[in-house]
Amino acid sequence: MSSVVRAAEVSLRDLEVGAYEVPTDAPEADGTLAWDSTVIVVVQAHAGDEVGLGYTYADPSTAKLVQSKLAGVVVGLDALAPQAAWRKMVGQVRNLGRPGISSMAIAAVDTALWDLKARLLELPLCRLLGGGHDCVPVYGSGGFTAYDDARLTEQLGGWVEQGIPRVKMKVGSHPDDDPRRVRVAREAIGADTQLFVDANGAYSRKQALELAHRFREESDVSWFEEPVSSDDLEGLRLIRDRGPSGMEVAAGEYGYDAVYFKRMLEAQAVDVQQADVTRCAGITGLLQVAGLCEAFQVPLSLHCGPSIHLHPALSLDRLAHLEYFHDHVRIEGMLFDGAARPRDGALWPDLDRTGNGLEFKREDAERYAV
Repeated sequence: MSSVVRAAEVSLRDLEVGAYEVPTDAPEADGTLAWDSTVIVVVQAHAGDEVGLGYTYADPSTAKLVQSKLAGVVVGLDALAPQAAWRKMVGQVRNLGRPGISSMAIAAVDTALWDLKARLLELPLCRLLGGGHDCVPVYGSGGFTAYDDARLTEQLGGWVEQGIPRVKMKVGSHPDDDPRRVRVAREAIGADTQLFVDANGAYSRKQALELAHRFREESDVSWFEEPVSSDDLEGLRLIRDRGPSGMEVAAGEYGYDAVYFKRMLEAQAVDVQQADVTRCAGITGLLQVAGLCEAFQVPLSLHCGPSIHLHPALSLDRLAHLEYFHDHVRIEGMLFDGAARPRDGALWPDLDRTGNGLEFKREDAERYAV
């Protein structure tokens, strides 16, 4: 630990922010949306001789919000007190609204500030957060509805070959064809791999209930994510209560503040709560979600962005697993040194690296700058 850190607070000197749009490697779609590129907003926080790295997957306007609203209230604050900066940022967006890009902008800064603190203290971030796990179980995620059967088989089967014992595919674009596609996926991964499906809220309640039973009976599906809209808490509870035994209902990736998660948990809408550190206002926000899951005795699964989730995930008592999402795995490998890769079905931190273990490859990213 440096003497300057021991002696006094270290002020946050500067925030850098950039947005980068990376084309997908093939057309992609889920039950309610199609896309051909993904935008990542990267924040670098400077204090002392260290630079903290954080990011979110969001619209480029999120970068503008960091510059215009957040940087001015956090620069000059104590770099060893990220939660104090978080409160300042939440106050600053009062008139803009917490959901959406406000919380995503806060997330990018907050994850950078936690990383910065760990680097200043010369610690891996998981050690700073009090990590209680050695590794984080993952599930391979993709299986987009835009894929043909061959691509679906190749991708899902590839994760199994890598030793990942659970995989997820998208459903909902063509409900009548979904049972067949799910059977194709089951054949590709074999009988011993867990199969998850994600409708992204595409189904009606009755559709979802019927398909839940078919997916379970025909293909042994054990996880049904957003069978109906995540805003339909009664619908989620209906599928949870009347769906087949052995199938978990999950939702929560679109949560931006603690009140959202509290409402979902109080409604007993899910078997497994989901959260995304790049949406729920960063690590500070994620720790609040973790406290709610502990209070309600509900497992917590983390959504997308595997490299930015790895270290905070290690500190979560109710941790279920982490989504190893195709798009974000690809982008993180392209833009960051130190991006984690699975071993034995899990991600493991590199404890020889301080902070979150990531280094931004600025020159490689520049070609994608927005």
